[in-house]
Amino acid sequence: MSSASRFGQADLMGSDHQDHTGSGGAVPAVLIDPRRGDIEDDAASPAQRSLLAIAGNLLVEVSLPKLLFVWLILMVVPAILIGVAPLVISAWLHTLSDRLTTLSEIGAGLTLVAVAAVGWIGWRPLFRMAETSFWSLNALAVQPGYAIGREGLRHLVEQLVGRKLGNDSRARLRSLSAIAAGVLLCAGAALIAMLAWPASRWTAGLNDLLQPHRLAWTLLANALVLISSYVALASLSWGFADATMHQPVGLAEFDSRVPGARCWRVAHMSDIHVVGERYGFRIESGRAGPSGNTRLARALAQLAAIHQADPLDHVLITGDMTDAGRASEWAEFLDALARHPQLAARCILLPGNHDLNIVDRANPARLHLPFSPLKRLRQMRALAVLSSVQGGRVRVGDGSGPAAPTLNDVLASYRQTISAFADRGGLRNAAALRSLFDDQFPMVIVPEDENGLGIAILNSNADTHFSFTNALGLLCLDQVRRLEAILNRHPKAHWIVALHHHLVEYPMPVTSFSKRIGTALINGSWFARKLEPLGQRLIVMHGHRHMDWIGRCGALKIISAPSVVMNSKDDCASSFYIHTLSAGPDGTLRLLPPQRVDVAGENDHRI
Repeated sequence: MSSASRFGQADLMGSDHQDHTGSGGAVPAVLIDPRRGDIEDDAASPAQRSLLAIAGNLLVEVSLPKLLFVWLILMVVPAILIGVAPLVISAWLHTLSDRLTTLSEIGAGLTLVAVAAVGWIGWRPLFRMAETSFWSLNALAVQPGYAIGREGLRHLVEQLVGRKLGNDSRARLRSLSAIAAGVLLCAGAALIAMLAWPASRWTAGLNDLLQPHRLAWTLLANALVLISSYVALASLSWGFADATMHQPVGLAEFDSRVPGARCWRVAHMSDIHVVGERYGFRIESGRAGPSGNTRLARALAQLAAIHQADPLDHVLITGDMTDAGRASEWAEFLDALARHPQLAARCILLPGNHDLNIVDRANPARLHLPFSPLKRLRQMRALAVLSSVQGGRVRVGDGSGPAAPTLNDVLASYRQTISAFADRGGLRNAAALRSLFDDQFPMVIVPEDENGLGIAILNSNADTHFSFTNALGLLCLDQVRRLEAILNRHPKAHWIVALHHHLVEYPMPVTSFSKRIGTALINGSWFARKLEPLGQRLIVMHGHRHMDWIGRCGALKIISAPSVVMNSKDDCASSFYIHTLSAGPDGTLRLLPPQRVDVAGENDHRI
């Protein structure tokens, strides 16, 4: 469906929460009002239930055969590929050396040429498989292990010394906990490597490789030694890098506007979690948050009125537009935007974990097999909506300028494949779209001139297959490299770097360990260090935490958007912000005091 036809749809939502009367009589009261929800609406809500209770249900309901199969595909197979690589190389070298000693024979010479050709052709795919497996394990186990250790130490110390810590004390705590986590993880990894070393083997002949069943434990031991050795070195590097970086602090003051300087007004919303039912409740908040989508409708109406009086340049929504990535939820979201075409024309979207990674909104024990087409289907739904809203305005590829293709240009050749996949599913159609989603990021709103404002739109969602781990965030190395190339091609431009997940846990007390784990980018500290040298001319905007926070890591300013629907009940107000960015005379990007937009709660007229 085209953008024009989608945004021209009629308003089908009606007026929510209205009492309806029959012919001359009021609706009779009901013993249990279904519009208020019940305990079933809180089944997967961490705001209404403890994580321990949710985990208990998970252990009872999880499919163990499917879990073991996923573990085999994602963990054991990559480990075997890593472990076999040195044996294949040694076998090739052994065969090559044997042929070198018998070069006087013509047959041996020809065999030598054949062996050398096989090695020359085969080392690249072997290296690529080992490299992919290595980074897959790194993302699944190594970096999360370091992050859990670091945040666990911080949480433990904060609970022991009391939560009322000053900014300086909290910064020192963050630095010391990073070093301690690095040292402890290094020691643990070194111990594992030493224990696995006796079972490892680093040379093999061709005959050994022809009997792989005898090498199974050897291959796993090799992988353990290699991964553990890497962890021992990398964890120390991560720990000291995190300890010496600028720690996050709240922004002390906003910048002032230079007379005559260019300014851009950017409305920043996030985590609106549109549901597909009139009285639907959101997964995370359950009945602790508002039902339906009327809060979003009021927020957009207020924003449209503000835009009419003082025009906006961009409306940025940093992920979680939907609550579970369902087609009905995307339809409700598009209907909401259709009522405000002036906002839709300025809207910029990026995917959140709820848009992509919710396997089952009612059951956190559900998981997909790694090759399940349902994960790809959620990606294609999100990509179709991004194309409908901003596909003609964002550039993909290198994003260097007008010559770069738009998102719609790229998707034009995939239109039939995407339609066939959405209509019929199937593993073959899913495989044809395997890398399409990831390859489109970063999407870029190109600066209007060399000193203009550009927006880099990232996908920060980890590739998870388990509802319980849906919130994990990770920026892949290829995407960051493309972002760096884009920023370097526009050395004088100003930038908003927009993503869903927050880079670091913010310096404020939390009551539970679950608030620290499974939310921030796993490699967020590394990404913050990457961006900090450019901090004078860019600002990071994100969502995910549903938290109102504006701060900085050194020169890098960071803006966290609150959610207009997740942190308040029906009758309570919520808010979002309109930020004004200004170009400084020295090429810097200034952040002026924001405009807060309060969205009133609604009077509850339900019977």
